[in-house]
This record gives sequence, structure tokens and C-alpha cells, in this order.
Amino acid sequence: MIKKLTPKTIDALPPATGKRYEVHDALLPGLHLRVSATGGKVFGVSRRVQGRMKRIRIGNYPIVSLADAREKARDILRDIELGQYEQTSPSVADCAPRLTLGEVVPQFIELYAKPRNKDWRGTERVLQKFAPLFPRPIDQIKRADVVRVLDTIIAGGAPTRANRALAAIKKLMNWCIDRAMIETSPVAALRPPTKEVARDRVLGDEEMIACWHAGASEGFPFAHFVQLLILTGQRRGEVAGMRWSELDLDKGIWTLPAKRAKNATSHIVPLAPLAILILKSVPRFLDSDLVFTTTGTSPISGFGRLKERLDIAVGLDAEDWRFHDLRRTMATNMAMMRIQPHIIEAVLNHKTGIVSGVAATYNRHAYMDEKREALELWAKKVADLDSPADAGIGRNQKEDIRFAGRGISNRGAGELRL
Repeated sequence: MIKKLTPKTIDALPPATGKRYEVHDALLPGLHLRVSATGGKVFGVSRRVQGRMKRIRIGNYPIVSLADAREKARDILRDIELGQYEQTSPSVADCAPRLTLGEVVPQFIELYAKPRNKDWRGTERVLQKFAPLFPRPIDQIKRADVVRVLDTIIAGGAPTRANRALAAIKKLMNWCIDRAMIETSPVAALRPPTKEVARDRVLGDEEMIACWHAGASEGFPFAHFVQLLILTGQRRGEVAGMRWSELDLDKGIWTLPAKRAKNATSHIVPLAPLAILILKSVPRFLDSDLVFTTTGTSPISGFGRLKERLDIAVGLDAEDWRFHDLRRTMATNMAMMRIQPHIIEAVLNHKTGIVSGVAATYNRHAYMDEKREALELWAKKVADLDSPADAGIGRNQKEDIRFAGRGISNRGAGELRL
């Protein structure tokens, strides 16, 4: 493709749909711009030198501007015409300082992971596993180097984490190819070191109530957090980041915005009476929209330490269950209560369980009544298994919580401000 290159036309060039493509400059024959599938754009020069076609990399756009690329290309083309290129004009790629893996990782996170991945921090964390290789130039990292890091992760008792680390380094290396930092990926076709088995862990009734009570012994904010995690069945990060502005306690609705949902789909969670009562007992920070916070400016964290404390109190094997298993536990119990699978999927905000396509844009209230009934039945089972009054919500609310499935009395806790 030949086109007069301008900053406007370059910015408008779409990412490649498959193999990388090139746009040759109509004003300066020999100058071209290579566009990758990720949208990366690299200037270069193509010209025959001593009977052989050479491709000389100039630099990445927009770090290298169009004006700079044309100026550098003219210098290279002039030297080629004068027969001086081989002696005096090594390619920019040859003389440019080589980036180390430690220097590439922040660029990869900023330019690739952040715009495309809501969990980019998870990618950043898992890439830290390759810290022993950070001082190494990116083009000198070998397959064996990566394998040794993966073996170390597995030896540390985290085989699944090794798979995640491999997936992350593969994406980084492919991105480096698109950016012309390397020619080939050292981990291409490298298979995951561990075969993963889908989890099917479901907490029994005694385990779940023990988890409820152990969480309540933590006090605010983890008591309310653990109980809402059990009652709503939503993801850990979604519950931890809950905002007061997302809640309508009068209507019993929690609206999870798309920007906070893992699947980027807005989700309405009907709140059972027990969940509403718990939320009404949550102390509220003045001028803070966060429900679960100890600072007023950031959501709670430290879930690993919380899990360790729950394991001690409940007596569960730390490797045997995870917070995410609470979602599966709720879904399994709903199925046992003969709630239809598509309703359970809708409660969990799985895209397979809600209206899809154009209709999904307008039908955010899909199965609202059915979801409310399902969550109220689940909350009633939790209340029937063991009175949550012993879980630390407050003695003066004992009867209210015991019969929360049938309605809340007017004695609910007022809003507290810290």
C-alpha cells in the first residue's frame, strides 16, 4: 500500500486483522510504516544494498515522529546511494541500546495490558515472577531461562500460577515482536507446565456457617464483607469495592456498573432482607462512597491474611477452598432448591445466563423477580442453618435477623458515621 504519510493518516491506520501490513510513503520512496495486530507502528527503510534487499528499522511511532523518520530515512538512503552505508551507517536497530526485560515490562503494562485488561494489576504481579531475568536484554532471553523460572514457581507449590506466568510472558514476547524489539519469541509453542482441572469445591452447610461465624468475629469491615460475599454470591473484588451510590436499600437493589464487573456487563443484584439489614449496620465514613473501607479512600484489601485467619478459626484446609468457591456453593444450593440454571447464571452475572446481543443493552432488569426470589431463598437457608445473631451483627437485632427472610422490623441499625 502506498500513501502520503501524515500524522493524521498514521493515527487513523487500523491494527492489522491478521499478518502485519506495511504502508509505503508516497513522498519518500523507501520509507515505510509497519502496522501490527496490536496497533503498534514502526518506521523502517527498504532498499537494495549491494544486490540484497535490506530492511532497516528506524523506530516506533509516535516516539519517533514522522519528521524524524523522514530525516533519518534520507540519511540512510543517501549513504546507500553513495555506497557508504555499510561502512558508516549501521542500522538504527543495531546501534540502539537494547532494552532489558525489566525495562520492557512497565512499557507492556502501560501500553498493552492497561487498555485491554481490567485485571492488568494481576498481569503485572505475575510478571514479577520473572524478576531474576529483569537485568537480561530482552533479545537474549532464552526458552530455558523461562522454563527455569516456571520450575521455580511450581516448586514453590503454585503450579497454576506457573501457567498464568507463562501466559503473561507469551503475551509480552508477542507484543515485543509487534514492536520490533525481537524477531522471534523464545516461548512460542511452549506448553503450560501444569494440566489444570476445573475446580468443583463446594462448602458443606457446616463449613459455610462456620465461615460465616469466623468472618463475623473479625468485626468491621470484614464481618459484613464475608457475610455479603456469602449472601450475594458476587465476586470478591466486586463486593469489596461496593459503593453506597450503587445501593438502593429502599428498593433492595445493588447496581454493579459495567466498569467494575469482571465481564464488563452491568449487573443488578436484588438484595435479600438479611443482606439489607447487614448493610444498614455498616458504619459509614463521612464523605466516602466506599462501603468496605478502613481509610475512606480505598477499598479493603489483605484477603490472603483474612483467608488464613478464617482457615484457623474454621479448621478448613487452606488449599482446599477459596473465596471464589462461595459462589459455587451458592449456585449449587440454588440448584438443589430447583432454581432454573439460567436464573442461577443471571444471579452470577455470567454472560451465558442473561439476555445477549442488542437486547442485553436495554434489558438490564432481565429476570429481576426470579433473581430476587432465588437470593431470598438462599438467604433464608443461611438464616435457617444457624442464627446469624451469634455472628456479631448485634444482640438487639437477634429476632430481626432470625426472621430476616420474612421481613425486617423497624429496629434495624441506623447509619453510623466515622
